Amino acid sequence: MDHKGTVKTGYNAIAEQYLEKRTMKSTDFALLDDFVQQLQPYAKVLDAGCGAGIPVTRVLSENFDITGVDFSEKQIELAKKNVPDATFICQDMTQLDFPAQSFDGICSYYAIIHIPRKEHRALLENFYRVLKPGGITLLCLGADDVPDDTHSFHNIQMYWSHFDAATYKLMLKEIGFSILSSKIVPDETYNGEHLFVLAQKGNA
Repeated sequence: MDHKGTVKTGYNAIAEQYLEKRTMKSTDFALLDDFVQQLQPYAKVLDAGCGAGIPVTRVLSENFDITGVDFSEKQIELAKKNVPDATFICQDMTQLDFPAQSFDGICSYYAIIHIPRKEHRALLENFYRVLKPGGITLLCLGADDVPDDTHSFHNIQMYWSHFDAATYKLMLKEIGFSILSSKIVPDETYNGEHLFVLAQKGNA
């Protein structure tokens, strides 16, 4: 089954509807403040799975040099209109080929959980590679064990795949990240919860 095709088609279909559900008042969005405070003004930041650019990319663009990546053409089209000061790339974020140490920070909200979990470690290792020493990342990951799951989401079919919170924390440490904080957060647009991790790449 083409799981990534399901996700891409789904988000193309619900791009505008999903955008309306995201709010700056939610618990998950409040965690962005911790990420922002760790970075210097004009830092280079990657928003991986940026969607339509609201609210996360727009807020980040107020202080940083932002590059947003999403493989939904409709989402990128909206993002370019919503956040004209940012740079956007329509690409599968598991295929990113930025040079090593390209970014001071990487943020990813509600994107990794839609990628087959067998690809997650390689994705996180690549994030580590493109972060500068001391770089910061804020990641939305799975809170519980879901090998493969496809069901209705905002009236379309959507796919999820992720490990549990403990597995991700161990994985990040094995890759070389230091975990600064972690929190299980309810998804206020859907009946579920996710692990948000703020982590740092070593200076070595």
